Amino acid sequence: MALTSADEREFGWKAEDFSLPATDGGVYSLSDIKGPRGTVLYFICNHCPYVIGVIDRLVNEAVQLDGIGVGVAAICSNDAINYPADSFPKMREFAAAHNFAFPYLHDESQDVARAYRAVCTPDIFGFNAEGELRYRGRLDGAGKASAGHDTKRDLFMAMQDIARTGTCPEEGQIPSMGCSIKWRMG
Repeated sequence: MALTSADEREFGWKAEDFSLPATDGGVYSLSDIKGPRGTVLYFICNHCPYVIGVIDRLVNEAVQLDGIGVGVAAICSNDAINYPADSFPKMREFAAAHNFAFPYLHDESQDVARAYRAVCTPDIFGFNAEGELRYRGRLDGAGKASAGHDTKRDLFMAMQDIARTGTCPEEGQIPSMGCSIKWRMG
């Protein structure tokens, strides 16, 4: 299990561009995903129990974020050779089974995960309209457990602030928790 959050030196870091194939047959760059008021990138995979526990909420939040002008994509960077449940064909099945309304991108080289310093699944990055990192933390207060009606929606509340003002409080962002990214050896 890994925990991740942005430290103070990371805030304001500019999102790195990429070009990755998606489960819908397209190829997407950051500019294709970017919303007029911000962008969220979910680093996820298909087999992690933490991702499985939150996947329906991730999908719902993506719809809600789109409604406030924030673009969303998910990226799978896991080593698919040693973790075949995270292969590109399995990613297509996972996206279809969960009705993804956002691109699910395959980072086979793991270059994007390295550029973003992603460490776990889910690892969530929230950028303002200028592409500056303003949120890195958990989805919500429920973790991989079922969320209740009073569950704090950390990501959505932060992105509402970011969409409105370009920033949000850096203090109090709670780290995401999940399985470590499965890096290729060598």
